Amino acid sequence: MRISRGRVVAAVLSLLAVSLAGCASLVSSAASSMADNLSAAVLNQNDPQTVRDGAPAYLLLLDSFLEGSPDDPMLLSAAAELYASYGYVFAGEPERARRMSQKARDYSFKAMCESYEPACAWRDIPYGEYAASLDGLGTRHAEVVYAYAFSSLVWIRLHSDDFNAIARLPHAEALLTRYLEIGDGSADSNVYVYLGILATLLPPAYGGEPEKGRAAFERAIELSEGRDLGAKVEFARGYARLLYERELHDRLLKEVLEADPNEPGYTLTNVLAQESAAELLASADDYF
Repeated sequence: MRISRGRVVAAVLSLLAVSLAGCASLVSSAASSMADNLSAAVLNQNDPQTVRDGAPAYLLLLDSFLEGSPDDPMLLSAAAELYASYGYVFAGEPERARRMSQKARDYSFKAMCESYEPACAWRDIPYGEYAASLDGLGTRHAEVVYAYAFSSLVWIRLHSDDFNAIARLPHAEALLTRYLEIGDGSADSNVYVYLGILATLLPPAYGGEPEKGRAAFERAIELSEGRDLGAKVEFARGYARLLYERELHDRLLKEVLEADPNEPGYTLTNVLAQESAAELLASADDYF
């Protein structure tokens, strides 16, 4: 899975926002501008290796802040997003990626528990009670909800050979759906990609919902106006391969490869998407 947008830097921005709390307005303004510039620089980076090399410093920095503020939901959520993003996209070694996803899930669960007391029981209660408890989530919980849902998705996909992880699919889907209701809309295209991934992780015979996944992928592409090439890659990987639709598979991937990856806010993940598209096309004859 390639993260569909620059979620790698979202955690960094959250960290900066937290660290600025209490600063004088002038300093806060200047630092906020620096954070915005950092975001743009990373999202528009066309060399993924630069991000791969630089992000671990922020992982350690987040951990160091959490040593002093271990119960801060924003710091926990920031760390969760960065660990999940880096673990899946850049970790390389499967076991290392799984360890990082577990840390991300633990951080985000603690953030959720600190922010919304009913969430503390989510891992131990029946699904019906869990689903009912989501009604109490509101706009103020949106950021921690996103971090927990995203971290859960990465954890499930990296542990897809574990029945206990697969059993959490409905939980992640319900939480992402709730996020669409309480979020500000800025991450909706991401969320629809994640919903598409969840719906296509399993074949129909085992509970997968490919047509539901297709609708989610198409909605993600619509919301990003086609600028997020990762949505098309996940559409091809998740839906077209699952149903052996070679024509759709190749069309989507060729569109990704023919596109200009240099889109403001999407360049980094578009470059990663083109790398994945090339790999998927190269293996298509063997797969189909």
